[in-house]
Amino acid sequence: MQDFKLASYASARGARAGIVANDRLYDAADAAQNPAYESLEAIVADWARASSALFSVSKTLNGGGQPVSDVQLLAPLRLPGTIYCAGANYQDHMDAVAKHRGLPPQPSPKAVGAGPFFFIKAGGCVVGPNATVENESEALDFEIELAVIIGREARKVPAADALDYVAGYTVANDLSARDRIMRPQMPDSSPFKYDWGSHKNFDGSCPLGPWIVPASMIPDPQALSLKTWVNDELRQNSTTGGMVFSVAELIEGASRFNTLYPGDIILTGTPAGVGAETSTWVHKGDVIRMEIGGIGSISTRIQ
Repeated sequence: MQDFKLASYASARGARAGIVANDRLYDAADAAQNPAYESLEAIVADWARASSALFSVSKTLNGGGQPVSDVQLLAPLRLPGTIYCAGANYQDHMDAVAKHRGLPPQPSPKAVGAGPFFFIKAGGCVVGPNATVENESEALDFEIELAVIIGREARKVPAADALDYVAGYTVANDLSARDRIMRPQMPDSSPFKYDWGSHKNFDGSCPLGPWIVPASMIPDPQALSLKTWVNDELRQNSTTGGMVFSVAELIEGASRFNTLYPGDIILTGTPAGVGAETSTWVHKGDVIRMEIGGIGSISTRIQ
């Protein structure tokens, strides 16, 4: 079976869904002769049927299309559902932040019997794989994350079955305004001291892309390399094997209290190497490049 990816791209007809194979892009609706496949949102919403049809179409692609390098790629899901973000899901990241703050090493949530921790990003934060993001923070940080695209409605899904609910995977940059997480006007003892909303949600705070790799083409989501460069300096170099809670366990945890829907996204946490561990922030003019093995890379320019 020919490997392929699913992308959103800009065209004279507006934003469209595309099939990427052999470094060429084909319009998904045209190739499948089905106008319902004009957007990736529609494809993911009907993933069981659409994926089967597009797998079949991908086998027939030979010539035609256009070079991917000539196409403006957009965020794969420009209007996603809920974005669930797993916090503190890599032990080395937790320990590095604790050390920087003069705290002892942090216990693994799993070891003490706690489940995964999630916060939410708004869908409107999503931008494309080559976006320029305006920085209004004095402490802007980056986090490479494997993004999991949900392809089936899921509620109280056990980890053993959880990967069956995944449509595919892409690369995400969880940009964070670290100077907004604590409100200086509130006393340290206040339960309302922390502000996860503005810390994690602002225009452009979720670069996503470059495409969705179908789950069937990622045999083990816990065996993918993760690399981040800032202005060509390698900052993060790890693998998804370092997750405290695996992708399957995160789906189990997220679906325990909330129904997950096709088009929802789970960001799976980030390994060590981010700015919060040394107070080394990104600034205007910096370029952040992220790459996940088997998926691809995205590049975000800060202005």
